[in-house]
Amino acid sequence: MVTIQETELKEGILKAIERAKALSKPVLVSEVQEINHIEPLTFFAAGHEPFLGERFFWKDPADETFILGLGICKQIQSDQAADRFFLVEEEWKNFIKDGIINNPFHLNGIGPLMFGGFSFDPYKEKTKLWSKYSDSLFHIPKFMYSEINGRSFFTTNIVCTQHDDLSLAEAVQKERRTIFTALAADTYQEKYELINENEINPDQWKDTVAAVVNELKQRELNKVVLARETRLHFSQSIQLEQVLMNLFKLQRESFIFAFESNGDCFIGASPERLVKKSGSSFFTTCLAGSIARGKTDEEDRLLGDTLLADPKNIIEHEYVVRMIKEAMEEVCDEVTMPSKTQLLKTRDIQHLYTPVTGKAKKDTSLLLLVDRLHPTPALGGLPKEKAVEKIREVEELDRGFYGAPLGWVDYKGNGEFAVSIRSGLIQGDEASLFAGCGVVEDSNPESEYIETKIKFRPMLTALGGSNQ
Repeated sequence: MVTIQETELKEGILKAIERAKALSKPVLVSEVQEINHIEPLTFFAAGHEPFLGERFFWKDPADETFILGLGICKQIQSDQAADRFFLVEEEWKNFIKDGIINNPFHLNGIGPLMFGGFSFDPYKEKTKLWSKYSDSLFHIPKFMYSEINGRSFFTTNIVCTQHDDLSLAEAVQKERRTIFTALAADTYQEKYELINENEINPDQWKDTVAAVVNELKQRELNKVVLARETRLHFSQSIQLEQVLMNLFKLQRESFIFAFESNGDCFIGASPERLVKKSGSSFFTTCLAGSIARGKTDEEDRLLGDTLLADPKNIIEHEYVVRMIKEAMEEVCDEVTMPSKTQLLKTRDIQHLYTPVTGKAKKDTSLLLLVDRLHPTPALGGLPKEKAVEKIREVEELDRGFYGAPLGWVDYKGNGEFAVSIRSGLIQGDEASLFAGCGVVEDSNPESEYIETKIKFRPMLTALGGSNQ
């Protein structure tokens, strides 16, 4: 049973209304309470009726941090391409600057935070596929459940205006009770089946890979990452809760995320951290080069050894390591990384992997480093600007949020972003899945095509498709 104290929220709302009158602008009131444990998927499902289209879900690979939001207290969004990371950060700072925050706990991931992300390339012509997502889109949730290192918290965020009164507190309390009542209900379930999978122009994609390989031999580009889409059609609307449950079972060692916007949902299980900030410490990951998992331990070990010795994948990984190391050195006083490349194994794929840590220079924000790192050579290419221009020119796909930074920032400036790969966009009874691969001068179009088929597998399996 979950018990929520009501008194402090009422007091906070009254203070916020008075402050809104004095400042002649809306004021945030945020309250954090420690509560009994709730199953994260149950909490997400409890928002299905009252907050459908306004939910998000986040879990880190170590199961140390779960953050789930229901409802939208405030939305930060923009389609402006220039300075987009800076503009989001400024709007966030301005929103929380005069807020009344009642948080007696000194942990990251509780209190007011914004969750969302950025499109891969805001200069790419937008298509109907991503019409529900702005190029920069973040939600500050009205109600949020967090699990931080085994402790459970409930955050309430409300915006008060000078015209509000205590009836606002009563309305909020009623909404909270609705959520906790729904926790006891049966999980929402519907049966749906995959009717058809339509790979979008695979032969044309292979031709594009071949053309880019020829361009790479001219030495102006070292690497270009090319992505493609497959479209799935189901018998009826896809149940997000079921997809998340499947990702939980099959991809537990990944960042698992879902981000709803206006009826659509971007969802996935990414093995790749872009960057995490905790106090003055930054943590990031070099992840590039991949191969399938083996059916036996011996086959798996041999495949891993093959990957560690493969020249094409080693070069790809080195590009990422070099770029991320340079970016970290710009914003950190010290940078630490292992000398030897490691393997990161997920259920379907194993990757070349190098972790990097650093101590941030003064006033270096999380979004500043997100801006500096995106896109890494693992998702864009090298040199970065020329590679992105080439992707913009030749790639049929509108990537939207695929391959881009997705994550959260709290009111103390801490947070974490993943690179949103192994992902898909769910739209009612249809879904688009996305996968890409690094094209270098000795790439083979058919091999790269097979690699993308492997990378579709995690989401295809979670949605109930083939390759299970």
